[in-house]
Amino acid sequence: MAISLQKGQKVDLTKGNPSLKRLLIGLGWDTNKYDGGADFDLDAAAFLLGDNGKVTSDEDFVFYNNLKHKSGAVEHMGDNLTGEGEGDDEEIKVDLSKVPPQITKIDFTVTIYDAEARRQTFGQVSNAYIRVVDDETGKELIRYDLGEDFSVETAVVVGEIYRNRGEWKFNAIGSGWKGGLAALGRDYGVNV
Repeated sequence: MAISLQKGQKVDLTKGNPSLKRLLIGLGWDTNKYDGGADFDLDAAAFLLGDNGKVTSDEDFVFYNNLKHKSGAVEHMGDNLTGEGEGDDEEIKVDLSKVPPQITKIDFTVTIYDAEARRQTFGQVSNAYIRVVDDETGKELIRYDLGEDFSVETAVVVGEIYRNRGEWKFNAIGSGWKGGLAALGRDYGVNV
């Protein structure tokens, strides 16, 4: 059974499971009923970061317009424009054995596409979660349900995996941002 985390909790991924190499990061959400007239398009992304918490280049930003990191370590499995249906809405695969040594953490985010023009926020989103799955066995290892109410935020840093003394760990972050993907990207050092 998967470990269910609360905001701010950290858990080992590889210490008790040294053979763990390939992860599937599943992100899911539902949108509340509202009469704004526009569909919701939420987008998952991954930022590969160095010790300073910044990307080393724009190529370290994996999202719907850059689906695969040059190292092959991180691959976005495609943009879901509606979020309809059960299960994960978007997925990102991570091969821990291919993560370049200068990358010490990978942050996973969800943003609302064109949120300002559509007047949409995460206050209109419910049942958001991130889960970490052993991609070789299909076993869900970690699940973090974002119970927070984000009233004005248009981007959320959901969680991250990071290196600690040669092992990989997961941190449940759940931190909201205003300004959408552009503001988030700038904070991570991406040229937007």
